[in-house]
This record gives sequence, structure tokens and C-alpha cells, in this order.
Amino acid sequence: LVRRLVNDVDLIYHLASAHLDVSIADEDYRRVNVGATLSLLEAAQQAGVPRFVHCSSVGVIGDVKNPPADEASDCHPTNIYERTKLEGEIAALAFSRQTDFPVVVVRPAWVYGSRCPRTEKLLRMITKKRFLFFGRGQNFRHPVYISDAIKGLELAANANGVNGEIFIIAGNRPVQVSELVKVISTELGVHSPKLHLPISLGLMAGYMFEIIFKLVGKNPPFSRRSLDFFRKHNAYDIGKAKRLLDYHPQVDLQTGIQKTVQSIR
Repeated sequence: LVRRLVNDVDLIYHLASAHLDVSIADEDYRRVNVGATLSLLEAAQQAGVPRFVHCSSVGVIGDVKNPPADEASDCHPTNIYERTKLEGEIAALAFSRQTDFPVVVVRPAWVYGSRCPRTEKLLRMITKKRFLFFGRGQNFRHPVYISDAIKGLELAANANGVNGEIFIIAGNRPVQVSELVKVISTELGVHSPKLHLPISLGLMAGYMFEIIFKLVGKNPPFSRRSLDFFRKHNAYDIGKAKRLLDYHPQVDLQTGIQKTVQSIR
């Protein structure tokens, strides 16, 4: 099926992955994020596809201890999604070197916007006053609005001399979680949440949810991985994308949140 699908195709963007599902086994993450990536690469190479853009994730870097991180920063993934995305990225670049097949790797930061279930869930929780801070909310997130993320992918697909390169695609600046929530609350016209709970309590609750929902075969509404939003520093330098791709994000956080809220309404 994959071999048939890639015939007469000029360009492949590979964004499919196992991502937020905490109920599936590690080997299933590896089968999708590594094995299926190689299957698609092999089919594309045999079909003579001119360019393959592999969508990885800034998550492969893990918690950024000394922000900002860039493409040369050491990778320390902390969960099965991040580990298998890194393995898939390494496999894709190795395949490119071995076969001279043109592969470019893009690592998007926290992509947000309308029709994104995670974005809409966050806005819904803040609107209904169900959002809780775990920790002080001073860790960094690096948002990139959907149109800027798409532009970054398109530039990676069309730039010359970038085969085998890795590019981080993010917004102009990272923000602390507390600032992010405040911007969202202001645009929604609600009071910014004030309640801060200990991280340890969140980890305990996430573990309990995982056990309970695994018994019924469903994804929990909250898991230990959900705490990454409050624990990890995600802040990145996009200088390489600016230099080699002429990538310049156009949508600041306030405008992006405004566009998202208007679209949902």
C-alpha cells in the first residue's frame, strides 16, 4: 500500500506518529515511530521521490537545562515518545547518508492553533476554571503558531543545499507557562488561574489515572506525561532556520491566541 501511495509523488511530509497514547506498549511506539518511518523512506527512495521532510520533535532534546537549546544540543529524551522520535530521526538521517536519498529533518516546538485538540482542551479548561498550576509556572514553553509551523515545513522542503540537515521550527521567543496562561485568560475574558499545587501531587494523580483508565482500555484525561507542561523547560534558538531556510515567524503569541479563540468561537 505504501509503495503504491508514493508513486508519482513529488514531495513527502512525514508527520504521522504514535504520540500521546499512554496505554500502548513501548514496542508499538517503536514500530510506528521508527519502523514505519523506515518503510516509508524505503518506498519513497525506490519510487524516486525528490524530497522527504521528516517531522521529528524538539522533545528529542528533553528538558532544556541551559536555555536556549539548538540543533547541536545534546539529546536526553525522557519518555517513550521522545526516545522513539529520536530513534526515528537518527534512522532517517542514516538512511539518507547510506542511499543519498534527500531527507531533511524538522523539529517543531509547541505548535498551537485552531483545530488542535490540545490547544482547544487548554482553552476549554481555562474557560471553565478547571485549569490548575502544578509548580510555580516559571518553566518555559516555546509556542509556534500553526501557520508559522507550516511555513517552516514548506521552506525545508524547497530550500537548496539542506539535505541531511536538522532544523528547529519555533516562534520568536519562549514564554513562561504563567505568562502563556495569562495571555490566554486575557483573550478569553476570564481571570487567570491562581491555584498552584505541588508537582508531587500531580505525579501521584497522573499515576492513579493511568492505572484506572488502563483497566478500561482508554487514555486518561491526565497522566504523568501531562506534568511535562509544568516541569520541563522548552526554549530554543531558531538561528539556523533563519540563516539556511530564511524562516521568520510572523505570528506573535498574543495574535496567535486571538486567532485561535476567534476561530473556535
